[in-house]
Amino acid sequence: MERILALAFVEDGPLPRGAMEALQGAVDLSRSIEGSTLSVGLIGQRVEPAAGSLAGCGAARFLGVEGPEVARPRYASDVAAAEALARRSEATLVMIPNSSRAARIAGGLAQRLGGRVDTHVVGLRVRDGEPRIDRWYYRQRMLATLSRTTRPWVLLLEGGVFEPWRGESGTADVEAVAVAWPSFVTRNLGEEAAGTKAQTIRPDADLLFVAGAGWTKKQADGQSHIAEAEERILGFLEASGASLGSSKSLVDLSSEGQDILAFMTHLNQVGQTGSSPRHPKGLATCCHGEEPHVVGWRFIKERRAVNLDPNCGWARGKADVLYVADAFEVMAKVNDLLS
Repeated sequence: MERILALAFVEDGPLPRGAMEALQGAVDLSRSIEGSTLSVGLIGQRVEPAAGSLAGCGAARFLGVEGPEVARPRYASDVAAAEALARRSEATLVMIPNSSRAARIAGGLAQRLGGRVDTHVVGLRVRDGEPRIDRWYYRQRMLATLSRTTRPWVLLLEGGVFEPWRGESGTADVEAVAVAWPSFVTRNLGEEAAGTKAQTIRPDADLLFVAGAGWTKKQADGQSHIAEAEERILGFLEASGASLGSSKSLVDLSSEGQDILAFMTHLNQVGQTGSSPRHPKGLATCCHGEEPHVVGWRFIKERRAVNLDPNCGWARGKADVLYVADAFEVMAKVNDLLS
């Protein structure tokens, strides 16, 4: 019998998509394992509204740690709160949606509970009455299926593994869990936006726009047009709400002393050595579509590309649609239509 705890952090506003996906995974798992129980644990400044939105999920218990100590991310308070919830629920499986806040505490939580942790979980199933997970290795070229006998087992679930939970909201009876807070050394004094021209990474966006190194190369007139490229890319991101990705060749240009897009960093990198986003749609521009690019696109459901080369990697079955055209002209027209 498994005692499953779906754990989530409550920030400002409703629970994020990742938390709803992890909850659906926990619900499916509890239904697949005979005799298992499901609890929901919430951590944040105020958790009752979030608990109410999950009232119809079928959880036997709703547990909460709330207050100013956990209003903002901090390792000491977050891991102490998560430990208290796991112990109160007597969880054997702790399922957490992957985020920077959750990833920071997952290892410490497992160590405090005397259990084990697995991160970047991309699949979850039950075989012979035991939960098993899928996880990529070797730069996402080998998919392994794992099981563990050690409990508690902390699982950090990637986004896009499950459909978000959708059910009836209502009133949930949240059981407050007391925490013996440690003596805090780190304190949150406020937030300051990054010094960039625009927010470019949007995990919940419907579209991923990937820019390749071609944006910085010489164009038909023999000159590069960095300022124009920045204007068209940022204009499209603002008008469409898309998230920005990049090829490795583009983000590496800064180390080679070449002109770069000022807002592009390694955090935007997707592909074999970058991230593997899970947006419903993707549009690649000015990148060649060879294996390093395609690896990062394997979870994109609809893939389109813009490239001047009709024989590029995208044309060889790696994109659903290839537009053989100048990306500068295409994006200028698209921005005009969006405006």
